[in-house]
Amino acid sequence: MVGKVVSMKNVSFRRNKQEILKGIDWVINKDEHWAILGLNGSGKTSLLNIATGYQFPTTGEVSVLGREFGKTYIPDLRKEIGFVSSALERFSEVMDYETVEEIVVSGKFASIGLYEEVTEEDWNKADTLVNNFRLDYLKGKRYNLLSQGEKRRVLIARSLMSDPKILILDEPCSGLDILSREDVLLLTKEIANYNCHLIYVTHHIEELVEEISHVLLLRDGKIVAAGPKFDVVTDDLLTETFGISVGVHWEDGRPWLSVRKDVGWTKFESVEKK
Repeated sequence: MVGKVVSMKNVSFRRNKQEILKGIDWVINKDEHWAILGLNGSGKTSLLNIATGYQFPTTGEVSVLGREFGKTYIPDLRKEIGFVSSALERFSEVMDYETVEEIVVSGKFASIGLYEEVTEEDWNKADTLVNNFRLDYLKGKRYNLLSQGEKRRVLIARSLMSDPKILILDEPCSGLDILSREDVLLLTKEIANYNCHLIYVTHHIEELVEEISHVLLLRDGKIVAAGPKFDVVTDDLLTETFGISVGVHWEDGRPWLSVRKDVGWTKFESVEKK
């Protein structure tokens, strides 16, 4: 594994004359697990799209897994990057009638649906992932019969079929109740055992489990701060990031957010109301 998993130097991104990202300098080193925090519209999606090669920066230098953009074949690079997002639900017409095992094994081919030969070794690996992620009670069950939390857990298992070196979880707990959310977060703690680097995207700081070592804060396309979690997840830096006066306290290695009000402190699980 190369020393720098992701490297961005002075990266900017413009779309329709609008500057989405500005002067991004960001490095992920070996054995680091990162979270990206920011409000909607802060540039999180564009940053992910550049890291995965779906968008190229307007200016600046990018390398991922030691491969410099402009000098590497991006489709091959993407095979080493796992991606889980609720946006995958748009393919439900295909996935709904597949079994849990079929969904998981399709991750080897980065396909929605199975169109290539699946070997016995592939099925065995999928079975191991299903068991390791405590999904064995769902074996043989169709995807459309799963709860939202079960679907997210299946998609995370699917993402590991290709042995990715980077795994991006893009708001994996969006729309889940608290029990399903904690089930998904428990799985993220297991990912470190799969020799891949986690990039976890959210705007809920309570989702930063202990295994997240570093945090990048974005606001209006600029980095507010980036570095070790306990240096970055602070009252002042989160207040600047979210545009509202907040405080942070820690419980069992996870941060929780409070919004400062004239009447005192009120604890919220999110800065935003949906």
